[in-house]
Amino acid sequence: MRILITGARGMLGSDLSRIIGDEEGHQVVETDVTGLPESFRLDITQEGKVKDFIAGAEPEVVINAAGYTDVDGCEKNIELAFSANAEGVKNMALACQRSQAFLIHLSTDYIFDGNKGTPYCEDDSPNPLSIYGRSKLQGEIYLRQILDHYLLIRTQWLYGKKGKNFIETILNLARSREELRVVDDQWGSPTFTRDLSRAIKELIEKSASGIYHIVSEGYCSWFEFAQKILELSGNKVALTPINSTELSASGGCPAPRPPFSVLSTEKLRKDEGIVLPAWQDSLKEYLLNERQ
Repeated sequence: MRILITGARGMLGSDLSRIIGDEEGHQVVETDVTGLPESFRLDITQEGKVKDFIAGAEPEVVINAAGYTDVDGCEKNIELAFSANAEGVKNMALACQRSQAFLIHLSTDYIFDGNKGTPYCEDDSPNPLSIYGRSKLQGEIYLRQILDHYLLIRTQWLYGKKGKNFIETILNLARSREELRVVDDQWGSPTFTRDLSRAIKELIEKSASGIYHIVSEGYCSWFEFAQKILELSGNKVALTPINSTELSASGGCPAPRPPFSVLSTEKLRKDEGIVLPAWQDSLKEYLLNERQ
């Protein structure tokens, strides 16, 4: 199968390329805005170039892992956020429609407000709090308006070998500070991009379609996540819990975050028989084997 991956040099895209490309019978076409030869560069916000690129590459499947994921940056760069996360998806959907390619798009828990109190199912009503969440929701709307057949995957709290992530931030800060302050009133499921990529590959091979939530099993607060990172890495730095209001007041987090945006994976388990490892087990694997 010929599979085109946008954002292929990003944290998720690089794992998708590696894991799907290792499978016999799959041919991966990588594209990104940087890090590749000019002929393989693609900015998904440019409609004409997207149409021509996909038509020329002739993929059977397109995985859109591109987008503007700086949540706080989106608050200041609203036009860029909607251009990349909404109009870019529209361009991809139209191009796939013309080329009869199957589109897989990655979205986020930030389309929800986090006030439900229990894990979000695929058909729960969205209510984004931030520009990032609003732009990603608009991308979902375009996808569903244009295509009848697609795979929409929502995930959260990603970390992986390439790219900025919470684990590396905590470990870097622990080297230079005596105390770390981390919010304890935001809950989610830390998800290893390697595990997510394997699940996406399996869904492709099962010809799955529709909307699925894919995250690691279990959930925690950012504070508990930091605790486990420091524990497994043998770091003794002091860790103090704070609330989101304190963090916002210090200027550390201008975009509002959903307090409890845990995603339910019951549909994924029932429909496709796919269950990701527990977040603690994947964190241990990442720290032991994937950071080098």
